[in-house]
Amino acid sequence: MTRNIALNAMALGICVVLPGAAVAQTAKDLVGTWTMASNVNISPDGKKTDVFGAHGTGLAIFESNGHFAIVNINPDTAKFASNSRAKGTPEENKAYTLGGIGLYGTYSVANKEISMKVEGSTYPNWTGTDQKRAVKSFAKDQFTWSLAASIGGTSEVTWKRLK
Repeated sequence: MTRNIALNAMALGICVVLPGAAVAQTAKDLVGTWTMASNVNISPDGKKTDVFGAHGTGLAIFESNGHFAIVNINPDTAKFASNSRAKGTPEENKAYTLGGIGLYGTYSVANKEISMKVEGSTYPNWTGTDQKRAVKSFAKDQFTWSLAASIGGTSEVTWKRLK
């Protein structure tokens, strides 16, 4: 019986220690520069799609003063034939709109959630909004969040810390 009590106490101790390692507990845990490892949209029917294409890339910067900046792009988006951002065809403009997103503002972390006050975004509907990202997993050098996607369904984004 004493052995069972000791084993239960050890198991309880492990459970108390490990959750802090598994989930970002404070904004301090996010401070640094992260590269996007994956950005997958899961549609309501369960279909998974790489949001920014097979070679999608991105960068997220979380500063210790609570500011953040995020840019995600599809590097395979075709160049504009006119070589002018102001003179894209409707098809080029659509590809450009779907091929990337950028946003910046301030952030905080609490209860397994990253809260972002978006000050500016290339998707104008996000500018001036409060965005929430549920932290699904967190380790020192990698984390995954999920959010309701602006294109429908749910997005799951995995970030890896740049060193």
